[in-house]
Amino acid sequence: MLIGISSQFSRGGNRMGAQKSIHAGKAKIDVNVDLTHKLCASLMLTPFRSTGSPLSLVIGSLYIKHPNLFGGSEKLDVSLDKGLYDSNVLIAYRRPRPEWLAQQSFVIQHSIAPEIGVHGVPMDNFSRSGSGGVNLSRLAVGLDLNEPASTKWSSTTSIKFEHIRPLSDDGRSISRDFDGFPVTCSGSSHDNMVVLRQESRYAKANDHSFCRLSLQIEQGIPVLSKWLIFNRFKFIASKGLKLGPAFLLTSLTGGSIVGDMAPYQAFAIGGLGSLRGYGEGAVGSGRSCLVANNELTFPLHKMLEGAIFLDCGTDLGSGIYVPGNPALRQGKPGCGLGLGYGLRFKSQFGHFQVDYAVNAFQQKTVYFGISNLAS
Repeated sequence: MLIGISSQFSRGGNRMGAQKSIHAGKAKIDVNVDLTHKLCASLMLTPFRSTGSPLSLVIGSLYIKHPNLFGGSEKLDVSLDKGLYDSNVLIAYRRPRPEWLAQQSFVIQHSIAPEIGVHGVPMDNFSRSGSGGVNLSRLAVGLDLNEPASTKWSSTTSIKFEHIRPLSDDGRSISRDFDGFPVTCSGSSHDNMVVLRQESRYAKANDHSFCRLSLQIEQGIPVLSKWLIFNRFKFIASKGLKLGPAFLLTSLTGGSIVGDMAPYQAFAIGGLGSLRGYGEGAVGSGRSCLVANNELTFPLHKMLEGAIFLDCGTDLGSGIYVPGNPALRQGKPGCGLGLGYGLRFKSQFGHFQVDYAVNAFQQKTVYFGISNLAS
């Protein structure tokens, strides 16, 4: 068998790093080492505070793809992201099936990341959140099923075993936080659960508007007596409307959880992608939540847009029902309002964003961000 290897250094829209393709017969393995400095963020944005360090800096990424693993068009995807404070490893194996059947993927994933949304400590009038000394190690093994999409609806179903282990900042297993309250539902150093997850998505668009709806339901299955039993529901509804040269985007996010619950499962409110002007989870963390986002963008130049926004959110008084009541102990208000303005710059290298936000405590925050173009 002849094996050919080609490599190149790429720099531009989506990545900066080395790319290598390995050809083995009809098979091809693509290896990408991504050295682009990025941040973890919601909505594909990378948030910085103007006076602080990045939330989570990715210093290296590795992607390996094999489109024909055993000669029957089986696909293997392996990705590794390593940051200063977090890491994520994902292995997915897919077998070909007829288009009218659900596409199956066997998935193994392991991640380690700081748990800031619930256990983070609000600082500077709730404009940012510091570490609360709790990190989560997550191992998930299971099956993903992607249903064939109809004209407007699509759905994904998965069933996975999850093993979650809280860690201290120095990597030791912990069962309690700094105040002595349990950080797991079981009270031990880890939680186990089997989670059946179903997500349905609706999308409709025309030249003047669009609407999207996402419905997510998670059910904890009691395979063993000590495993978590819960039902978690979340929805995201968004509407976009063209108003002359301007564009109005409004969205509503909400959710609730009943049954067994660990503190890290609470809905965290605050931060970019949630409620701007506040740190991650600095508004509240509860069994329920409701967050509304409104943003009006308008053209300033060919590639430059201005924006004004208004965000608000509440935990609906459910913070006291989270085990250990971390929100009350950290003095989180439970509801908040943030408003501000920003700039959006679109180029062939990516979309750049700057936001200036003020929260209800008159604390000002500046966010810088970049979203890379699609591969």
